[in-house]
Amino acid sequence: MLIDVRDVEGGLRVLTLARPPANAVNAALIEALGDAARAAAAAPEVKAVILRGSPRVFSAGLDLKAMAGGELEAIKDLGYGDGLHALWTLPKPTVAEVGGHAIAGGALLALACDVRIGARGEHRIGLNESAMGLPFPRGAFEIAWAALPPMALSEVILRAELHSPEVALRLGFLHELVHPAALETWAREVARHLGEHPAAAYAHNKALLLEPALARCANEPAEVRAERHARWRAPEVREAFERAAEALRKRR
Repeated sequence: MLIDVRDVEGGLRVLTLARPPANAVNAALIEALGDAARAAAAAPEVKAVILRGSPRVFSAGLDLKAMAGGELEAIKDLGYGDGLHALWTLPKPTVAEVGGHAIAGGALLALACDVRIGARGEHRIGLNESAMGLPFPRGAFEIAWAALPPMALSEVILRAELHSPEVALRLGFLHELVHPAALETWAREVARHLGEHPAAAYAHNKALLLEPALARCANEPAEVRAERHARWRAPEVREAFERAAEALRKRR
């Protein structure tokens, strides 16, 4: 089980990333997330969805070992037409409960949610793909573009730093920051409040907000997509994952 699914009072469905120790993102996790998102969208009793990780790690990003081992091709279009896309476009309120590290692909899981509530602490949040030498998949970039304030976008993407929760709040990764002990309760309160909005209007207005980003994904010229895929398959990208995986192995 890669996504633990649990319904709680108030019409909330809680999706918990369950791929210890770091909830690293691989193709199977993205597929499971998509299945869970589509099931929540289809369930009339579900008014809002909460996505959460473990207390220390929301998600540490892409599974470096899996990417170095050949899974790169499976996620070359991360964020468009896949499980992350299903979460992003889910026509109900979504709240990310970010209590720990949310890095690179892990941060994108949070950014795909309508509202992001974070906990204070020593963990880090950010999109460090540029620093690692990784080209953004188009859909993943559009998720970041749709979620982050325009003035922060270039800083987040190009400086590619990992931030404290306080800085992540300033940059727009998070909407609110609370004490860790209050995180679960407040995330549910926010989700319940959003779930009280008329469902049809919420779905319509959310779709309008995402419409420009989705159109850019759908209308990407074939030659641009092919060039992007070629960059994603380039030897230096695999080498970047291999270096990162080796560095992680040595730290352990």
